[in-house]
Amino acid sequence: MSHVGVGPRAVTRSVVFLTAGVLTLPALAGCSSEDPSGKPLAGQDIARADRARIADGGTLHWAVDSVPETLNTFQSDADATTARVAQAVLPSMYRTDATGRPVRNADYLESAKVVDTEPKQVVLYKLDQQAVWSDGREIGAADFAAQWRALSGRDSAYWTARNAGYDRIQKIERGANDLEVKVTFSRPYADWKSLFTPLYPKDVMGTPDSFNDGARRKLKVTAGPFAVKKVDTKDDEIVLTRDPRWWGDQPKLSEIVLSAVPRDKRVSALAAGEVDLAELDPDTAGEVAVAAGPRDAGTGSPVMGASGSPAAGPGGTPASGQDGKRSAADDLRSWAVANGSDEEAADEETLAREERRETAEKAERRQQALRGFELRKSLEPAYTQLALNGADGPLADERVRRAVARALDRRALARAVLGPLGLPAEPVGSHLALSGQPVYADNSGALGDQDAKEARALLADAGWVPGGPVDKEEKAAGAEGEKSKSDKSDESDKDGKGDKDEDKSEGGDDGTYIVGEDNKNDDSDEESGEKHRNEKNTAQGGAPGAYAPKGTAAPAGPAVKPMAKDGKALTLRFVLPSGPGSDALRTVADRISGMLKKVGITTDVTKVSDESYFKDHIASGEYDLALYSWPTTAFPATDARPIYAKPVPAADGSLNVAQNYTRVGTDQVDQLFDQALATLDEREARDLLRKADSRIWAAAGSIPLYQRPQLTAARRNLVNAGAFGFGTPVYEDMGFLKKGAEGAPRSAGPSS
Repeated sequence: MSHVGVGPRAVTRSVVFLTAGVLTLPALAGCSSEDPSGKPLAGQDIARADRARIADGGTLHWAVDSVPETLNTFQSDADATTARVAQAVLPSMYRTDATGRPVRNADYLESAKVVDTEPKQVVLYKLDQQAVWSDGREIGAADFAAQWRALSGRDSAYWTARNAGYDRIQKIERGANDLEVKVTFSRPYADWKSLFTPLYPKDVMGTPDSFNDGARRKLKVTAGPFAVKKVDTKDDEIVLTRDPRWWGDQPKLSEIVLSAVPRDKRVSALAAGEVDLAELDPDTAGEVAVAAGPRDAGTGSPVMGASGSPAAGPGGTPASGQDGKRSAADDLRSWAVANGSDEEAADEETLAREERRETAEKAERRQQALRGFELRKSLEPAYTQLALNGADGPLADERVRRAVARALDRRALARAVLGPLGLPAEPVGSHLALSGQPVYADNSGALGDQDAKEARALLADAGWVPGGPVDKEEKAAGAEGEKSKSDKSDESDKDGKGDKDEDKSEGGDDGTYIVGEDNKNDDSDEESGEKHRNEKNTAQGGAPGAYAPKGTAAPAGPAVKPMAKDGKALTLRFVLPSGPGSDALRTVADRISGMLKKVGITTDVTKVSDESYFKDHIASGEYDLALYSWPTTAFPATDARPIYAKPVPAADGSLNVAQNYTRVGTDQVDQLFDQALATLDEREARDLLRKADSRIWAAAGSIPLYQRPQLTAARRNLVNAGAFGFGTPVYEDMGFLKKGAEGAPRSAGPSS
């Protein structure tokens, strides 16, 4: 898996981070030097090109994670591919630009504005007069009204994943003519701009049956530059084709084929010519980057070496024998036999040599194929966080959570992930937005920077003592502190959901290595070990008492003793996914464990399958520490509220956490979100949300670490596609350059 991430609104807006943004009221002011929102750390890297330079026709093969179970983005099993299809085939009132700012989508909307605030908020939409559905019917108030009724939450027969915003609408009616839609709200709603994107036809939204089942595997009626030609579950692909009724700029591509390709198979698919565009994980992207070589700053084309090959491409000379001449392996065998060597042994050596040659040739062919691609890089509108489960155990104490946070060097963690990729390695300073988005401000000061001394003081205040006595029957004080480690191991073996980190060296009675518990010998063992070291060192010419050979650097300092309280060690269960593409998360987890060890906190690392990670661990609260990602949208008052809302008891006695998997929340944060949603003054809403973010930081339920990298391999002549960053893809502008246009100047890399 490339990352572990979840989308707000239960993957409905979806899914993620590609959803459109929306019209602001009033217009956003430009960023000034005093504007805390700043600028995007990395811009789009899409090889931007004018439409006149793009060839008409062609098929784009685009690797995606899956063929979705539904094409209805408002259902709970929608995913990122659902959102991608919706962007290409359905109306969106707004898009987000490359800076994360919302902009009006002029293909559908002439204007949208609040025309009344008293006694009720009223928004008037004026639609483009050419906007029609693929069946020829005009897009109008009937479609808006059908979507509102389906998503309002008033009729449980509609199997919707959310109703945020739609539940605030009082009525929808036709305006002065068929091109006007008037929406009246029952209570003020600041994020009104988030509604009706995407907009489905009334044929889908009109009845519970059509909503629940009518758009799962097909969309008969669309209104975008492309239409759904087929959803092929056998070949795991969705085919989009030009919509003949589209009134905007005509798509340059004839078709887009979205093919489900596992992330660990994508480089092979690129080399085989099966896909033209594929998002990659950091641990596989390097092969494409090496094969592609450096990019010219002016044209974005590969820098060529004297031989005519990309300068950074490995190889470059044909393997011995591939030109039809006698190979070195043939010569080796002849020499071995002529000099009396065993003929069978010579044959084995020849076979091994031939296998190595074939492997080298295969690798060279793969590299040669990958030279037709380049790696386009940006940062996703999403960030990775360290989640701290505050439901029970040591982390139920805010002082312990704050101690964990103060132990972390977030900048070092960002550098570890983003630095090797050549991307800006800045830690994220907000839970609700990213640098460049209007709501962003670095509010991490509410918690404080890394300070190991302060972290230890917070632990001491919470009653944790360095090197305190530990009950051997119950050593761990984490989420599963009541069970011995052997009991946990037995349960993991039974359900297949977890494995201890096999990369750690063994220690303890059950073979589980606990980061931070390195001094397990009793006094007699230590004395025996000391005597042995003295004898060994004396024999090497050292002095008794010096426990290392001459020239060995002195240790940095005494090891920090693990914290303990009430007979239990302060050990936190750190749950991680084990699937392919999770290397970066495991690297970050190792570094976090090392940082916590320095303040006396030990971590018990458990790797679980990707399938069970969220369902059986994060959502159910079976963890102390975990790493996963959240997207940020243009509408944090709506989208982020369920992530940070205070959990409330349900009727059955359970805890309703919504999407707040850390189980940490406060009434004050909820009130600030509610106030931000109810004001139509953008500046006031931003201030309220920034205050809410400061209080989220102070509660220390989740610690934002770094913006997630976006690495996309794209065929060199493919333009207006790649690492989109904040921007919504413009599908009609994607295409392949005309012959002769490849070397012309174009966007060669990330731009801000």
